[in-house]
Amino acid sequence: MACVERCRCCTESRRHSSILYNILRSEERAAWPAGQGPRRGQAAGGCPCGSRRRVALKSPQVACKAASAVLVKTLRFVQNVPCFQELPLDEQLLLVRSCWAPLLVLGLAQERVHFETVESAEPSMLQRILTTRRQGEQTPPRGPAPGRPHHGSGGPHLPSAGEIQAIKGFLAKCWSLDISTKEYAYLKGTVLFNPDLPGLQCTQYIEGLQREAQQALNEHVRLIHRGDEARFAKLNVVLSLLRSINANVIAELFFRPIIGAVNMDDMLLEMLCAKL
Repeated sequence: MACVERCRCCTESRRHSSILYNILRSEERAAWPAGQGPRRGQAAGGCPCGSRRRVALKSPQVACKAASAVLVKTLRFVQNVPCFQELPLDEQLLLVRSCWAPLLVLGLAQERVHFETVESAEPSMLQRILTTRRQGEQTPPRGPAPGRPHHGSGGPHLPSAGEIQAIKGFLAKCWSLDISTKEYAYLKGTVLFNPDLPGLQCTQYIEGLQREAQQALNEHVRLIHRGDEARFAKLNVVLSLLRSINANVIAELFFRPIIGAVNMDDMLLEMLCAKL
């Protein structure tokens, strides 16, 4: 039964005897790094079905505007935390750079931001090979034209359907728990004050702040939700789900469509130093 349900585009049981296929395979093998190749049972071009499909926002202007507003609110929240302001600026920046994406997703859940995605067509293996050949035959540019920013040779890396499903699954979990404003604040504090980041100097102080955020959350839950003894554990499950959220995916999904290949570190530094 399992063999019948296998994705047709991933199976190796088909006979590939055409001349075109052999040419493409030889070109593809030459492009692989030494000792590497596609995983067994997976085409080198990637499986175009299921969770590996590349997707994009259905209404980027609406969703990106909402995400940008949530990011501003998130950084405003961070700036208004007195204990955070007592940290040196480099410590503040290190914390924000490491947790802006989880904080943003928590903000999306709190603001109940909904978004839809559509499948994005990717070039076939033959199109990629022909495009690569044409680029190789062209004279490489000497540099970006005056007055135009250079964003690098890499194009946008669209998120996969599986990555988007992880984000939507997290949002659905938060909404099912009907998390209150105070609970969101304590969850954000727990995420913000992460003492395990390499390079931190005030580790013990930050660890104490994270512990205080968890204790405050526990006390709030015991006071407001006396009949739900498992709620504190459920909220900690929410925190564990945040680990599956990739910051690059968030940046590509919500910010590249409107501001291009932006350096999030630079943007966060600028926003952190501004009065939001």
